[in-house]
Amino acid sequence: MVDLSRMLVTVFSISFGCSIICSQARFQYHHTRSSHKHHDHPLSQISQPPSLPPESSDPNEGGSGTSYNSNNNSSGIFDVRTFGAMGDGITDDTEAFKTAWDTACQVESGHLLVPSGYSFIIQSTIFTGPCQRGFVFQVDGTLMPPDGPDFWPQNCSRRQWVVFYRINDMALQGGGLFDGRGEKCVIANTYNQGINGTTLPGSCDSPIAIRFFMSTNLTVKGLRIKNSPQFHFRFDNCRNVKIASIHITAPASSPNTDGIHIENTNNVEIYDSVISNGDDCISIGSGCYDVDIRNITCGPSHGISIGSLGNHNSRACVSNVTVRDTAIKQSANGVRIKTWQGGHGSVSGIRFSNVRMEGVRNPIIIDQFYCLSRYCANQTSAVLVSDIVYSNIKGTYDVRSPPMHFGCSDSVPCTNITLSDVELLPARGEMVLDPFCWNAYGDFQTLTIPPVSCLLQGFPRSILDNVVGYC
Repeated sequence: MVDLSRMLVTVFSISFGCSIICSQARFQYHHTRSSHKHHDHPLSQISQPPSLPPESSDPNEGGSGTSYNSNNNSSGIFDVRTFGAMGDGITDDTEAFKTAWDTACQVESGHLLVPSGYSFIIQSTIFTGPCQRGFVFQVDGTLMPPDGPDFWPQNCSRRQWVVFYRINDMALQGGGLFDGRGEKCVIANTYNQGINGTTLPGSCDSPIAIRFFMSTNLTVKGLRIKNSPQFHFRFDNCRNVKIASIHITAPASSPNTDGIHIENTNNVEIYDSVISNGDDCISIGSGCYDVDIRNITCGPSHGISIGSLGNHNSRACVSNVTVRDTAIKQSANGVRIKTWQGGHGSVSGIRFSNVRMEGVRNPIIIDQFYCLSRYCANQTSAVLVSDIVYSNIKGTYDVRSPPMHFGCSDSVPCTNITLSDVELLPARGEMVLDPFCWNAYGDFQTLTIPPVSCLLQGFPRSILDNVVGYC
């Protein structure tokens, strides 16, 4: 009987011990998986909406990693270095930026921080929304692409660098710099220009530096951007855009480096900014309306332009644009409207007010025969240009060209051009007394310097007979 009791005690002890060991093994297994899961941040898909933030470790489990979940970031600030970005000007920080975006984008009033004192290299990247409201991309450091598109991976777009897609209610701001590193492209493209603005084989692919596409309620403020290989900023299909206090620079010899280009974008304000480059400071493409441009210092450049419009016989509509309280210096053009022959649509309700010219070759110009080669075929259809006001345009011009040029279509004349308080004097040499007019209808409310006697009076019958295709 005693032997039987001892045997039962022994069996019970062994079973209990096994139970403890197995339980500890199961705990250790699950604990290890949880800790490892914390370190595996999912990679961002470049064309997909941002993923949810990575799961955080339970602090009671003793995980050693840093959690990026917003619950552990009470300030709402997400520094890209925390996600692995080096900022040494050598390391490719693209994946760190995409993961930081995916996390901060999902937090209301989240701030994605690019800290000052660091230079980050990122490849062609699409930052995709929607994000939570009040999102801020704070750039205080320097962002750069690899040194020219030839050094980009084959799967990267060579036509654009930083893209924001389907974003609502975001501010891109800070005192930092976007350095487009476009010097090599500028040199290549300057010597490889083909007809109609094309680049010949062997020239450099020219990426747009910063592009917003199908986005709303945007603010871009305080940034510097230099040496983009092509457009510095481009906005396509956007609404409610404010651009303020930015500084854009590129060599005067750099082709197609427009400072800000907008297309199919409305309710836009651009103000308190300085732009000098090798093309238009600001260019306004088709589909734009309700645009207010003010307090811009522009030049050297090609001026501020509406167009070009109507290329490849396309329909173009632009309306309600104001350019005011602005200085244009040492530029090929001042305020310009440019359209191709063969297009259709209209440009209307345009006001240029209180603009100061300094050494500008073509201070006031409407060109409905815009062409990038010597051989553009004459066509009868054209984009209608009407209701254009020039008020308080003063300063100096380069005498190589007339200070005012109104070159309008033979079949679709310009109408309702109004001039008041226009005083343009030669920067050097004798005054050009004969502004150029061709099929342009309008009037002046005050005497102009030089006098304008070439505008036609009244309203052309051909406009009334040919209203099809206007906006």
